[in-house]
Amino acid sequence: MPMIRASRGNPQSAAITRLALAYARLWGARITFDADFGIFVCRGMRGGYARGGTTIGGAFLTGRDPARALVRHEAVHADQWATYGWTFALRYLFEELRPRGARNRFEIAAGLADGGYRES
Repeated sequence: MPMIRASRGNPQSAAITRLALAYARLWGARITFDADFGIFVCRGMRGGYARGGTTIGGAFLTGRDPARALVRHEAVHADQWATYGWTFALRYLFEELRPRGARNRFEIAAGLADGGYRES
């Protein structure tokens, strides 16, 4: 059941999530399932993620024990993976490459404050 919840019932997102979990294990992650937000949390990784953590499919990869607000934020990214499938990675990258000052719409949708971003 956790895989179905984490992937939001999307087979493509489930495949992406399985790959992310295997990748997280290679980096030494301790993997748990957060039932409140329906996402796998892969903490204690020695590397292999960006910023404070990265969500791939229904798995949040990080080196630390994340705050509840951050897990809530990352769960929205899991929703986005389920909505867009493999193309979410490209869509997110496009948002990051936009001109300086433009805000990443996926981060806005996930909640800037929850993700540790300034809301200016």
